[in-house]
Amino acid sequence: MAVDTEVVTDPKLERRTRRQFSAAEKRRLLSEYDNLPRGEKGAWLRREGLYGAQLANWRKTLKEQGEQGLEPKSGGRKPKDPRERRIEDLERENARLQKRLHSAEECLSLQKKLLTLVEETQDSESSR
Repeated sequence: MAVDTEVVTDPKLERRTRRQFSAAEKRRLLSEYDNLPRGEKGAWLRREGLYGAQLANWRKTLKEQGEQGLEPKSGGRKPKDPRERRIEDLERENARLQKRLHSAEECLSLQKKLLTLVEETQDSESSR
C-alpha cells in the first residue's frame, strides 16, 4: 500500500502575476466606465478588479502621449549604453591599477629604507 505524499497546492493560493492590458483593452475599459451611471461605477471597478486611480492614470497617459502611451511597457532595467558599460570597466581597471601602483610605491619606499640601513651599518663597521 503506497502512501501518496505529494502536496497539491490550491490554485487560488498560487502567486498572482500582474495583469497587463493592451491599449485596446484600456480604451474599452475606459469607455465602459464612462458609459456607466454614477451609482454603478464602484461595483464595476470591483468586478473588473481595477482601481479608479488606474483609470485616471490611463486617461492622463492617453491625453499626454496618445494611443501609443497606453501600450504596456516592458519591465525590468533599461539596458545600459555600451559607452557607460565601457566607462565602468575602465574605472574599475583604473582603481585596480591605482592599488597596484600604491603597493609598488610602498615596496620601493621600503627598499630605499633598507638600503640606507644597510649602508649605515656598513659605514659604522668600516669606521671601527
